[in-house]
Amino acid sequence: MTSLWTRSLAARFICFTLLSLVLSQAIVFFISWDEHGQTMRKAAKGEIFSRCASLARVLEATPPSLQADILNASNTSSTRYWISTNGLKDASAWREEAWERLAQPLPRMSFPGHSAPAEVRPDFARNAASSSATSSQWIDVRPEAWPLSRPAKFLYLDDATGMGLAVKLANGAWLNTAFAKPAQDGFWTSKSTLALGLSALSLSIIAVFAARGIAQPLRRLAKAAEALGRGQEIVPLPETGPDDIRRTAEAFNRMQARLHRFVEDRTRMLAAIGHDLRTPLTSLRLRAEFVRDDDIREKMLSTITEIQAMTEATLAFAREDATAENTRTVDLSALVESLCDDLAELGHDVSFSNGQKIGYSCRPDALRRACRNLVENAIRYGERAHVSVARRADTIEIIVSDDGPGIPESAREQVFTPFFRMENSRNRETGGVGLGLSIARTIVRHHGGDIVLTNKTKGLHAVISLPAQDGEPPPVGRSVAAAGAKDLINALEPAPRSVSA
Repeated sequence: MTSLWTRSLAARFICFTLLSLVLSQAIVFFISWDEHGQTMRKAAKGEIFSRCASLARVLEATPPSLQADILNASNTSSTRYWISTNGLKDASAWREEAWERLAQPLPRMSFPGHSAPAEVRPDFARNAASSSATSSQWIDVRPEAWPLSRPAKFLYLDDATGMGLAVKLANGAWLNTAFAKPAQDGFWTSKSTLALGLSALSLSIIAVFAARGIAQPLRRLAKAAEALGRGQEIVPLPETGPDDIRRTAEAFNRMQARLHRFVEDRTRMLAAIGHDLRTPLTSLRLRAEFVRDDDIREKMLSTITEIQAMTEATLAFAREDATAENTRTVDLSALVESLCDDLAELGHDVSFSNGQKIGYSCRPDALRRACRNLVENAIRYGERAHVSVARRADTIEIIVSDDGPGIPESAREQVFTPFFRMENSRNRETGGVGLGLSIARTIVRHHGGDIVLTNKTKGLHAVISLPAQDGEPPPVGRSVAAAGAKDLINALEPAPRSVSA
């Protein structure tokens, strides 16, 4: 339940809706319950007055021998009638007698041709001991509330529905009436529970649709943000719905456009730098050829070659970063295995551990290059490379191990810096220009993952950690900035020139 509360917007929406329903029903109940009780009490009081007056007229019009049968026939489960000839008792004594008569079962009456019914017992609980009504005295009934001309007296039996009435007959006797409503089930009856349940169900259905209308754009935004963070090109989000959701989608689309412009500007700047450096480098090479000292000439040409190599690597890095490769689902194990097979055919010591088939949505060419850079580093500095792919709980890992000397802990982050090399000779035969790991980590981070380097007993352990994907990726498209970046570099980059002595 806690997990559903923390993860589901619809669950929270439904809980808050049901809570508001319960609170509103409780407030209505406390406000109206007392008014309801007073209304029912007034209605019962009026009914007692009317029935008692009618019974008094009937008793006065019938012989005394029939009065007992008339009283027994008039009794109900909540009302008792009796006649007292010794005058009216005081309120306390009369109240005690009323409760005793109400507690007695109704007498069984038989009619010719019919069997006697079962004994009827009242179903109410006496609460006279705790009632404040026990201290009240007889109240004279006002003439406007009483239909007969003879006097009548009234009192309450308890604080609930218990009431008593005594009216003096023409012969001087008193007709006594005691009324107490049987105990009710209370407010939470089956009908009120059913009504509350139907209300809760209808509100829950409405809340589900309302929550879906809010959560669906948020889920779409979350997927788009995750895809953008991985470097994927996504189509702009639909700018529809309520103002808050529409403005959020507009802000996201503007952010994506600004990021594309930033990448385009950076790519254009790098391409311009590479283009502008080629001309002075070519001029320096030409002048170096005319230096007569062979030793100085060779050093100058070597330096120029190194600068040119770094320039070419920088352009390659920018070109790779600007390439708008579409995202598609591939078998990650097969992708890595094919790379290892290609390097093994070139004579390198590379082995791959067969793993399970893992479908993964990525930019396969870029991810293949990142893996190739790590494997080639393992071959160059660690003699051999052992590669495997494993699925974890939340990640997918590509592991590259070698048998080399490893990397000092102080340099594990520095090796990802562009143009940094552990081998300081700058000899192209013993290493590149220092962009391999930088390019690899940039590609992996664009996929939402990272590269972690750890030393083992012998060699280095490099792990490409990619986030596991729960659902389908968002729609993929190519923006103007990303699609034109590579063409921009190619347009600015001149054709290579051949230099003669």
